[in-house]
Amino acid sequence: MAESPCPGLRPDGDGCRLTVHVVPQARRTAADGWHDGALRVRLAAPPVDGKANEALVAWLADELDLPRRAVRLQRGAAARHKQLRLDASWADVVAWLQRVAPWPSPP
Repeated sequence: MAESPCPGLRPDGDGCRLTVHVVPQARRTAADGWHDGALRVRLAAPPVDGKANEALVAWLADELDLPRRAVRLQRGAAARHKQLRLDASWADVVAWLQRVAPWPSPP
């Protein structure tokens, strides 16, 4: 597969890996653009006892219309930068990212 057209998204077998930067305790859960090569996601959950991680996985699964088991936290359980494995088609994830957080075109 060619180089990813968007930051933070890489192919991984028949799915992909998405890097996110979470901001917990927001008013609502939503994508909020890009930060340091990762999709910034504001979460309406506290970073306590894994609640933010659970909220992130549930939100991504809902947004991408996937079962929760198709979204797995791979790295960053205790960090703001996280990497998630998505069992979803590359085209579907790219189309979703373009809708929720368009990335700037290269100069």
